[in-house]
Amino acid sequence: MRTRDENKICELHRKTVEMIVKDGLDGFAINKLAKAAGVSPATIYIYYEDREDLIIKTTLRVAENLLRSSLDGFDPDMSFEAGLRKQWQNRSAHFLQHPLEVEFVEKMRYSHLYDRVSQYLYVNFKEVMGKFYNNAVERGELTPLPFEVYWSVAFAPLYQLIKFHTQEKAFGHRKYIFSETEMEQALQLVLKALKP
Repeated sequence: MRTRDENKICELHRKTVEMIVKDGLDGFAINKLAKAAGVSPATIYIYYEDREDLIIKTTLRVAENLLRSSLDGFDPDMSFEAGLRKQWQNRSAHFLQHPLEVEFVEKMRYSHLYDRVSQYLYVNFKEVMGKFYNNAVERGELTPLPFEVYWSVAFAPLYQLIKFHTQEKAFGHRKYIFSETEMEQALQLVLKALKP
């Protein structure tokens, strides 16, 4: 039996991300991946049962990395303002450093395979973020809201700033460059909107 080559696995995941972002799920094939990664299709089947297994494991790896980085230095007992700021800092840093991976996760989120991924992904993340939310509500720092409303107000402005940054030109004029100053301006408005 062959030993597991972590470098090959990383390369297969990297190429899978690139190809799915570029060509979508329908354009992704094991033979194309093998050629792009410089391995034989048989090598891929040493590590993965089939195409879906490869895609699911790649999605898990990329999404876990994103979730782990969003919790770096974060404590659910932080004040609401400090905790949300840390979340924004972590997420913006990760999104700006790994734009291809973020685009890949977005594509996968709307695919038929995402349900199979999400059941494994969010256990710790939901627990930590739930505790953060509940602590902030209990301390009177946050208005109690349905989850979807809270999440939309808390994070959509950040994601939109990052989206503007990744676009060639926002609204057809100058290229927008993400900045800490403008992130803080948006964060202050979000905090104002969410505080009781």
